[in-house]
Amino acid sequence: MMVNTSGRSAGLKAHLLMPQLRENDTHCVIFQYFVSGWEGAVPGQLNVYIKENSSPLGFPVWNSSGPATRTWNQLELAVSTFWPNFYQVVFEVVTSGKHGLLAIRDINLLGHQCSDTPHFLHIKGVEVNAEQTATFQCTVNGRFQDSYNLWLQGIGGREAPMKSTKPWNNRRFIGIFDVENTTKGDSGRYRCIVHSGKGVGVSNYGELTIKQPPVPIAPPQLTAVGATYLWIQLNANSINGDGPIIEREVEYRTLSGSMYDMQPVDKTTHKIGHLDPDTEYEISVLLTRPLEGGTGAPGPPLRARTKCAEPMHGPKRLEVVDIKSKQVTVRWEPFGYNVTRCHSYNLTVQYRYRAGGEEQTREEVCYDVMSPAPQHTIRNLSPYTNLSVRLVLRNQEGVKESQELEVQTDEDVPGAVPLESIQGSTYEEKIGLRWREPAQTYGIITQYEISYKAVSSFDPELNLSNQSGKVFKHSNETSHMFLGLYPGSTYSFTIRASTIKGYGPPVSTQFTTKISAPSMPGYDQETPLNQTDSTVTVLLKPAQSRGAPVSVYQVVVEDERPRRARDNPEILRCYPVPIHFQNVTLLNSPYYFTAEIPASILQTPQPFSIGDNRTYSGYWNAPLLPHKSYSIYYQAVSSANGVGAHEGPDTKQSRAVWAATRKPDAVEPKQQSDHTVKIASIIAGILLFVIIFLGVVLIMKKRKLAKKRKETLSSTRQEMTVMVNSMDKSYTEQGTNCDEAFSFMDTHNINGRSECPPFGNDHLFPLCCCVADENQTMTSDTSSLVQSHSHSYKKREAADVPYQTGQLHPAIRVADLLQHITQMKCAEGYGFKEEYESFFEGQSAPWDSAKKDENRMKNRYGNIIAYDHSRVRLQPLEGEQGSDYINANYIDGYHRPNHYIATQGPMQETVIDFWRMVWQENTATIVMVTNLVEVGRVKCCKYWPDDTEIYRDMKVTLIETQLLSEYVIRTFAVEKRGAHEIREIRQFHFTGWPDHGVPYHATGLLGFVRRVKAKTPASAGPMVIHCSAGAGRTGCFIVIDIMLDMAEREGVVDIYNCVRELRSRRVNMVQTEEQYVFIHDAILEACLCGDTTIPASQLRSVYYDMNRLDPQTNSSQIKEEFRTLNMVTPTLRVEDCSIALLPRNHEKNRCMDVLPPDRCLPFLITIDGESSNYINAALMDSYKQPSAFIVTQHPLPNTVKDFWRLVLDYHCTSIVMLNDVDPAQLCPQYWPENGIHRHGPIQVEFVSADLEEDIISRIFRIYNAARPQDGYRMVQQFQFLGWPMYRDTPVSKRSFLKLIRQVEKWQEEYDGGEGRTVVHCLNGGGRSGSFCAISIVCEMLRHQRSVDVFHAVKTLRNNKPNMVDLLEQYKFCYEVALEYLNSG
Repeated sequence: MMVNTSGRSAGLKAHLLMPQLRENDTHCVIFQYFVSGWEGAVPGQLNVYIKENSSPLGFPVWNSSGPATRTWNQLELAVSTFWPNFYQVVFEVVTSGKHGLLAIRDINLLGHQCSDTPHFLHIKGVEVNAEQTATFQCTVNGRFQDSYNLWLQGIGGREAPMKSTKPWNNRRFIGIFDVENTTKGDSGRYRCIVHSGKGVGVSNYGELTIKQPPVPIAPPQLTAVGATYLWIQLNANSINGDGPIIEREVEYRTLSGSMYDMQPVDKTTHKIGHLDPDTEYEISVLLTRPLEGGTGAPGPPLRARTKCAEPMHGPKRLEVVDIKSKQVTVRWEPFGYNVTRCHSYNLTVQYRYRAGGEEQTREEVCYDVMSPAPQHTIRNLSPYTNLSVRLVLRNQEGVKESQELEVQTDEDVPGAVPLESIQGSTYEEKIGLRWREPAQTYGIITQYEISYKAVSSFDPELNLSNQSGKVFKHSNETSHMFLGLYPGSTYSFTIRASTIKGYGPPVSTQFTTKISAPSMPGYDQETPLNQTDSTVTVLLKPAQSRGAPVSVYQVVVEDERPRRARDNPEILRCYPVPIHFQNVTLLNSPYYFTAEIPASILQTPQPFSIGDNRTYSGYWNAPLLPHKSYSIYYQAVSSANGVGAHEGPDTKQSRAVWAATRKPDAVEPKQQSDHTVKIASIIAGILLFVIIFLGVVLIMKKRKLAKKRKETLSSTRQEMTVMVNSMDKSYTEQGTNCDEAFSFMDTHNINGRSECPPFGNDHLFPLCCCVADENQTMTSDTSSLVQSHSHSYKKREAADVPYQTGQLHPAIRVADLLQHITQMKCAEGYGFKEEYESFFEGQSAPWDSAKKDENRMKNRYGNIIAYDHSRVRLQPLEGEQGSDYINANYIDGYHRPNHYIATQGPMQETVIDFWRMVWQENTATIVMVTNLVEVGRVKCCKYWPDDTEIYRDMKVTLIETQLLSEYVIRTFAVEKRGAHEIREIRQFHFTGWPDHGVPYHATGLLGFVRRVKAKTPASAGPMVIHCSAGAGRTGCFIVIDIMLDMAEREGVVDIYNCVRELRSRRVNMVQTEEQYVFIHDAILEACLCGDTTIPASQLRSVYYDMNRLDPQTNSSQIKEEFRTLNMVTPTLRVEDCSIALLPRNHEKNRCMDVLPPDRCLPFLITIDGESSNYINAALMDSYKQPSAFIVTQHPLPNTVKDFWRLVLDYHCTSIVMLNDVDPAQLCPQYWPENGIHRHGPIQVEFVSADLEEDIISRIFRIYNAARPQDGYRMVQQFQFLGWPMYRDTPVSKRSFLKLIRQVEKWQEEYDGGEGRTVVHCLNGGGRSGSFCAISIVCEMLRHQRSVDVFHAVKTLRNNKPNMVDLLEQYKFCYEVALEYLNSG
């Protein structure tokens, strides 16, 4: 072969092939070659290949190198061939692009060995394990010479130099070659090559086999767990690598790396013993095949944790280090894992004490367990109480307790003296006071301090300035008589008890002394001034009032009585019943009232003629009969609001004055007789009619009074409250000032007549004391309650009484609330209807200020305005009439007077007044329960800024807005001109109240109420609540807030009386029966569910406790919580799912048991022929966004196009798939793998796909071909592979959390968080619900640093009851939350 390279480009090749060599022999090929180049250039390269069978050429065994010699050179090829392989020599010329000539000639195949080039004997194959050294031995004929160059050449290109040689015999030697660090890629054929000075020797190919050491595919399986052992099954049948397996070993280590060990295994199951309790181990299986290095890498690890072991002992050296009145601090010896034998353990302090005659046991978690001197403070104890304290160390496997300590808390100031125990016995000039010691003495009572002070009197002329003082009583004295008091005066008494720590809180009450009869003046003579035959003239002198002003004077005439000795004073009788002269005969009365003279007329002594035939205040002063003896009595009457005291004849005093008329002139007897008969007949007829009429009236009145008295005496204090509230309403309607009447009624409890002291004989008109009171007992019994009510109504003190209940509408125990509401809803809610209609509707108190002309425009609605007695009075602005008015009223909270301000939604005209009120009242919280516009009507003006706004002298700056699914929290910085402070005020705006009616479920509003509670500072002023009118929704919020407090502290709720109390403060609070029922449902849900929020810092310990199994009930807290969740989950009725149940929609439902309610349906918008707008899907709220999730079933073959209509119509940017494609279950692949799928007018185009661990993410572009102007949407589908169909929960919490984070990231990046997420599993139930719930919980942790799994799932179930339908899924939500916290 000759190749002229002139004019040839570089890299061209020419081949010359020799015939195949098939004999099992050694061949010698001799050839000559020639290389000549222009001006010494190398024209190309000559290569020689030895090709075996049909394999590739491989690499040259020889090539020409060096400069062109321009001479012919000879070369030997010693080729060893072995049957059945055949070999072929290939000559190759490769041009270099230089001018020249290359040639080969005289190729001879000799039948014997080469003389100058050694031959190889047969080379054998080698088998090694990966990463080991493969050693080839090549046997060479001839003696080794230093000029020989030997190496090992692989067909794949790897070469190895000769490591060493060793002689075999005197004619042969062995070359040794090592292929080091072998890998599977080094497998193949290798041959030995030797270069001598005269030629090249080439051996046959030997096979290098690289075996991969076996590695198990699956981790070992855990079959049993103990505190110190783990049983595993090897799962070693499926391997990666090569066999056979000759040995099995188990390698295990702690995750911390502190311990490592390996054990041989001869069975498929193996027990690893002598482990540490509650320690996580990583266990792998190692398999070994033959040859060196045959042990494979450890297989996939099994992570398993041993169980906890029972603690070694309880905490030791428990001691008390500090004692105070309300707290005790204990310390103990620190301990560690060697004692707890469990990393998750719970240390609690358990203490017992007696309260209310019963032994109480409490338990608190100790968090200070890692410090070198751990201690715990038990707080909120009662002072001076004996405690038994011990520490309890618990883990999952057992409990150990410490030694019990006995300790007593220190004394403290005592509690208040019970107000109801203070009783007063009232007299004219003294009051006896009795009381009981405080219910909570908090130590040993040392003394009582009683302060008293006169506060008012019925007699305005009395000087009360000196009527005050203070007395001290020993601890064994609980009564005192106060002397030297003024009659008819109200005294305030304040009592407080003391221990060695000081005085406790004071308690005040009031009692009023009885009024005394007026003091009559003395007379110098006892004879009349003048006498005629029909008159007697006497001198009337004004009396001196005692405790109450004199109202009238009465003159009484009594027929002559037997005369008694002057030194024997006759018994003075009272004349309380006025009898007219006309009725004397009819009533057979010995006396009659002849005149009643107002006190204002009788300011000075005046003469008065008895018998002057005139009328005085309705009494006829009839002429006296001539020559007849009479007793004339003169009474002074003092009265205080209808209750009076008379000063008149008293049989203990002195005899009556006798007076007689002169003898008249003679009158004709017959004429006198006729005249008398006529007068008597007329009078008798009139009197008979009057008597009958009065008799009927008196009988009816007595029956009514008797019944009322009986009810009053037998009723409890709770029943009386109804009476008092109604009285309060009537007083309010009349516009009367109740203070004076109440304070008198409170103490004027008089049974029967009183007696007056004896008077001197020098009185002309002997006097007596009488009481004009028909129903003393009822007045007194009512008065004490009235006083209490008046106290709360007027004083508004901090120690306000809780809401009281009545007999007709008593408070309801929380335990009975469900039954009560169920009964009330019977008969189409007749119970609620009847109860709501019993409320007074409309105005029940004066609202004169609101009606003034200058204030009318400040009211949004004319019938919802502010009552005068409870309205918020703004600081008046100079020169602005009516500037103190705003349509707002104070409302009492639970034990918090004026805790709320109920007001209307601000109008443009009242925004400035609104912020004035917020500042004046030191408000920190504004609650808004309306939207700005509802049903096209403005409900409230926007009274806050988007940045900064000036409202007159108020500057309001919006500093933060937090948007949540059902409410918004806005934070403002508020400044006032001239005030050197900046206040932070939060507005809580509930947006979830529908335009009509009430929320469908109370879950969202309850969460809102609790958030408001948690964020409101305790020291702030009233909370401002408003809707549009400030009555309906505002009332609902306030009642729910109050009742939650009442239920928590008293275990009862009193919704009826709470609403009624609110209506006494502001008109029509809770405006509809529907709202009234909603309040009951909300309180019921709150009581059934409780507050399930857990701070993030406590989640781990709380969740541990929740899973702790109670050995008696074989249940746990989390099981009970899930059972409660199932109980309060609403059941869908047929009418709730009417659209899903339409016949045309049946085939669109995968399961007729899992249907979406009508109110949550996302109706399809895109038109697609005759297809309906229904799809089996439900809108769900996330933590921050309403309707953020659309939960649906995996599309059926006939609903795939509806699915994509849903994605497009509702601006969805993510699809989360939590099940597998399974045509057997009618779960088709609904997306394109490439290209475009068309579903009617909607086109879905595949863009890209990516696989990362358990998540396949695909991006699609979707658009409506019928509306190209709408553009397209990018949608990413996340298919989660880590939830096999046979499992209740995903395999990995970490993977599921990663899925949620990827979805959130895509949502935020692509659509700013505004797009919706479609979530589907097989039926749109448990799996989809778990994803939504965990998303909500993670957002809650991020923004609120707390967890409420119950609330999250309950919110989802309100719309679709099958959300998170398994206990294991519910637990998984908690566990992912823990994983979220661990991941930072």
